[in-house]
Amino acid sequence: MIDPNDKDLPKVDAEDANASEHVKLSRRLFLGGSAALVGAAGAGLGGSLVSAPAQAASQSAHVGPGELDEYYGFWSGGHSGEVRVLGLPSMRELMRIPVFNLDCATGWGLTNESKEVLNYDENPYLVGDCHHPHMSMTDGHYDGKYVFINDKGNTRVARIRCDIMKTDKIVTVPNCQAIHGLRVQKVPHTKYVFANAEFRIPHPNNGALESMKDIEGYYTMFNAIDAETMEVAFQVIVDGNLDNTDADYTGKYAFSTCYNSENAVDLAGTMRNERDHVVIFNIERIEAAVKAGKYTTLPGADNVPVLDGRKGSQLTRYVPVPKSPHGMNTAPDGRHCVANGKLSPTVTVMDMWKFDDLFDDKIKPRDVVVAEPELGLGPLHTAFDGRGNAYTTVFIDSQIVKWDVQKAIEAYKGEKVNYIKQKLDVQYQPGHNHTTMGETRDADGKWLISLCKFSKDRFLNCGPLHAENDQLIDISGDEMVLVHDGPTYAEPHDCMIVHRSKVKPSKLWSRDDPFFASTVAMAEKDGVNLETDNKVIRDGNKVRVYMTSVAPNYGITEFNVKLGDEVTVVVTNLDKIEDVTHGFCMVNHGAQMEISPQATASITFTADKPGVQWYYCNWFCHALHMEMRGRMLVEA
Repeated sequence: MIDPNDKDLPKVDAEDANASEHVKLSRRLFLGGSAALVGAAGAGLGGSLVSAPAQAASQSAHVGPGELDEYYGFWSGGHSGEVRVLGLPSMRELMRIPVFNLDCATGWGLTNESKEVLNYDENPYLVGDCHHPHMSMTDGHYDGKYVFINDKGNTRVARIRCDIMKTDKIVTVPNCQAIHGLRVQKVPHTKYVFANAEFRIPHPNNGALESMKDIEGYYTMFNAIDAETMEVAFQVIVDGNLDNTDADYTGKYAFSTCYNSENAVDLAGTMRNERDHVVIFNIERIEAAVKAGKYTTLPGADNVPVLDGRKGSQLTRYVPVPKSPHGMNTAPDGRHCVANGKLSPTVTVMDMWKFDDLFDDKIKPRDVVVAEPELGLGPLHTAFDGRGNAYTTVFIDSQIVKWDVQKAIEAYKGEKVNYIKQKLDVQYQPGHNHTTMGETRDADGKWLISLCKFSKDRFLNCGPLHAENDQLIDISGDEMVLVHDGPTYAEPHDCMIVHRSKVKPSKLWSRDDPFFASTVAMAEKDGVNLETDNKVIRDGNKVRVYMTSVAPNYGITEFNVKLGDEVTVVVTNLDKIEDVTHGFCMVNHGAQMEISPQATASITFTADKPGVQWYYCNWFCHALHMEMRGRMLVEA
């Protein structure tokens, strides 16, 4: 045992010297002192301080200047409301995709095109709490077409087009509050996006005192959203609060963890039962019921079929599992799925090949359970490497546990086998984890990401709000090796990792892209050719200014309006060089946006200040970038 008061240990700096005794004995200082002692010994012996496997793993994670990463990672931005694109294994942040948030760099939430996607007139919330990004699939393989993401905070689901890396559709899910778990249908293709609504509410939720007091009458729903139209295809009422979800490799089943089987509205009430459940949804039966008209609708959403999937329904089956299950993960073997215990040290392994028998009432719900390995305190999520190994985050123990699925099944049958292969400390209290391609048939077992909730003492202090922590782990060998720490802004909730060969982003916008189709239609109505015309259209107190941009000039450098006019500026970037993005910023009017090469973008604001009002390009584009500007002359 190392004595932290040993005079031979490294001296703490001034900040640490003023810290509490608890902080002085923190894991960072303890390990730092240990490393110094081991380092001195290693130096004296001429030995290496880092094992050969660790050195090899670290080298394999290096991506040199000018080199490209092997994988794209799509990270949820959590309560920042965005999605981030990272390169793996470098862990370089490549792009931020605004989804539910205001982004003043791109003008998301300000431009007319983004407001149309956001359905801003009906849902003007420029905030979001996005958790689970997942890519569309064909036959169980990522197809690089879309990434879907939920907004728990405002009960929405968004779609990101991977060719332009922009959000193009958002749907507000009716009859629900708080979309949490989200996954896609894997086979034969992503026809549906499955989305869990978490919180139980009265129906209708119209403020009637009697219904609000009838807590037993509250319920929530499992939702299927059409991936192409982004409309709700059907909703299924369930018992309890839904958490996470996933789908099988036949296209027939989806399944969700479900807590609060007690139907309580307080913490103590949700903890009464020893078991909660996993709900299995028979998609074929649900579709057949919808086709046969065996559903109801609710006021305000009379086009959305609502089906009853509560206990006793032929559309669902409820599998009892330890209380408060959390993560729901499907293995790439196509046979097994795992419900993670959270308040139990175990995870529950289910055999999806038995689901047919379960729905035919040939077996009982617990008969689909084939293993419940004990892994540690607080298992939350499980990822897979395609070699028969599973990797589970244990929140309380702050570890990743690597375990053998088949041996866990053997142990459940009573055989004396050790299914745990390794436990790796992470920093710390991890939530989601993901392996490269691990949600598909193509799991390649190269890299594992641990998304940690806390990072105290791991990075330079930046005040009371601490960074969180992404950690990259090499899993290509027999042992897990931690190779990278990355501080991250709120919140590294979840991610998915896809090989770069699966994603083919455009380098330039297509002029007929539907993203700005409404703006093109407006220009056509005004008789304006966006590629050639620079015109001002006056319609009473509404003024539409159409201009082109070619570095370093706008097509219009001066236009006149009257005080109080509603001004819409439409800019078409005619540059064809792929990184010459232009911007438009009207000074002192809160109006700014980006216009990438060959794109059209528009923004509307009120000319509420008299006199000369300058506008300029706010995205660096040219050596004469500072000179790319113009004047709006506002007559009082």
